[in-house]
Amino acid sequence: MKLKVQSLGAAETGEIELNDAIFGLEPRADILHRVVTWQLEKRRGTARPTRERADVARSGKKFGRQKGGGTARHGDRRAPVFIGGGKAHGARLRDFNPSLNKKVRALGLKMALSSKAKDGQLIVLDSLTVDGGKTKALAEQLKTLAFGNSALVIDGATVEQSFAFAAGNLARVNVLPTMGANVYDILRHDTLVLTRAAIETLEARFNG
Repeated sequence: MKLKVQSLGAAETGEIELNDAIFGLEPRADILHRVVTWQLEKRRGTARPTRERADVARSGKKFGRQKGGGTARHGDRRAPVFIGGGKAHGARLRDFNPSLNKKVRALGLKMALSSKAKDGQLIVLDSLTVDGGKTKALAEQLKTLAFGNSALVIDGATVEQSFAFAAGNLARVNVLPTMGANVYDILRHDTLVLTRAAIETLEARFNG
């Protein structure tokens, strides 16, 4: 698969050959769903568990007589109605750290990249250098590129600092290094923007 390479000003600077094993796969909804679900579950925080009646270290001796004491018939001091007793229906420790095979995760990322290339939502840029790192200058340049309502820009091992500074105030543009590329962020943006360095790093990552 060949795509044209553009500058930030939308000037064509050449072509690039994309690896069909990474950008030419047929996307499968079940694989993408598994990877996105895994990502979102990994983000969830675990609730701090509370001690319930069985977890409180207090005497198990029966509290008072069964009858004739004028009070309720409590079994011991662990009951939730007493100070220091266990909490009733407290927060439980829940595991939101599922596992997913590395091959499935890698396949999901390839399919996410392929889906953007297949739908014509992939843009390849030569570089991300912005003069002065000014947001106004970048916004003017992006008007000539079909970024859609939102765009995810992925650079090489490190993000070009001038572009990162300039894009910091643009709500519809998010920037990541290649190591941060993930299925969820790719799919939830209208447009995926890759630099030459990002493509080279991704292809080396999957072929290595």
